[in-house]
Amino acid sequence: MLQGTGSDVGKSLLVAGLGRALTRRGLAVRPFKPQNMSNNAAVTEDGGEIGRAQALQARACGVKPSADMNPVLLKPQSEQGAQVVVEGRVLASASAGDYHALKPRLLPRALAAFERLARAADVVLVEGAGSPAEINLRAGDIANMGFAEAADLPVVLVGDIDRGGVIAALAGTHALLAPAERARLRGYIVNKFRGDPRLFETALGPLKERTGLDCLGVVPFFAAARDLPAEDGVALDGWTRPAARAGALRVVVPRLPRIANFDDLDPLAAEPGVALDLVAPGRALPLADLILLPGSKATLADLAALRGEGWDIDILAHARRGGAVLGICAGYQMLGRRIADPAGIEGPAGEAPGLGLLAVETMLAPEKILVEATGIELASGAAVSGYEMHIGRTDGPGTARPMLRLGLRADGAVSADGRIAGCHLHGLFASGAFRRAFLARLGGAGDPMLDYEARIEATLDALAAHLEANLDVPRLLEIAHAR
Repeated sequence: MLQGTGSDVGKSLLVAGLGRALTRRGLAVRPFKPQNMSNNAAVTEDGGEIGRAQALQARACGVKPSADMNPVLLKPQSEQGAQVVVEGRVLASASAGDYHALKPRLLPRALAAFERLARAADVVLVEGAGSPAEINLRAGDIANMGFAEAADLPVVLVGDIDRGGVIAALAGTHALLAPAERARLRGYIVNKFRGDPRLFETALGPLKERTGLDCLGVVPFFAAARDLPAEDGVALDGWTRPAARAGALRVVVPRLPRIANFDDLDPLAAEPGVALDLVAPGRALPLADLILLPGSKATLADLAALRGEGWDIDILAHARRGGAVLGICAGYQMLGRRIADPAGIEGPAGEAPGLGLLAVETMLAPEKILVEATGIELASGAAVSGYEMHIGRTDGPGTARPMLRLGLRADGAVSADGRIAGCHLHGLFASGAFRRAFLARLGGAGDPMLDYEARIEATLDALAAHLEANLDVPRLLEIAHAR
């Protein structure tokens, strides 16, 4: 089990890279995270959902994602509440206090999922969440040492030297653990090193004196990680505005408070002819060729936040000028005339007018649509593929002009002049033919050499090689097999 000295230290990428490295050695490897908190999720073959990071890790291991790989997923809906997904299905919406009381009932289900994976694997790579040193959360813990003790797992600590203070983070984490928890530690990894790794050598002795642990590798910063889907919204904090490029298509995306599945944006950001601007609160939406409204975990709340920022005025002005607007999932629903949540599925019960750019209305309902889908975009005939992950139904006269045909059914809506469109399909920009056709309609050109899916595979291979060169992989295997 890899546990971090904090959030965003690189555990997810280490699991993905090690998964690919060990798979290339001929081992059957499975990723596992007992509890994840993220609004970036993926659909499994059996119609469940798990954290997007675990889906990427499964891909690295050459297997299909399954609900067993992330038995508990928390999807934040507010500052103090989240939707609780267990074994791929929504269990409830809970406050932080309610969830804390629920955790003891979830541990047996997490253990059962782990054991099912273990029976089919030579190695299971288990990822912790946050830090085991959060002693205020230790009672009932199922994410870090609580799970490690229940499953009898050896633990390797991961520290992030890029943010500074890694020596204190490693030594401090060790000091805060209970004696029985310290006994599970088998070593540590220093991640995201910039410069000459030999400069860390003088820290090895003091850390050994304080913790008794050996360093299992100093991993240089892997810049290509930017080409892989991010685990959660923390990654967006480092998003920088693109430099102005002559002739580049300007795509503007408002950063909603509960933005979800924002890896939809990654293929667009990878296009050299696109300048993707993720606009944070406090800044007006700039002039653009396209405004893209992304997915959201709390549609009504994010629609209210959008209005609070004045972004609705910017979007409507952009549309009046003849600009293009695309909504994906919740973003599509926001483009309609009305959104109603009478049962309080995503928060307090209520309804609100949408932006009124498409003649559709959305009624949220308890049943969640979770399905992989393939089809075509009707305007271009280009193939699309991805997944649907939404609550509620969107209907109205605007759906008579759908955006997509997915098998035998239509999805989405397009305005009469073709400038405003929306659909429920996440991941559609990963389809190269569609992406190029879409950008061409905006007056741009997609890179014909950009194969986004092949780029992901190449990056995973490069990450595996990077870890093989900088980690003591044989020692890590010894630790795993000694369980």
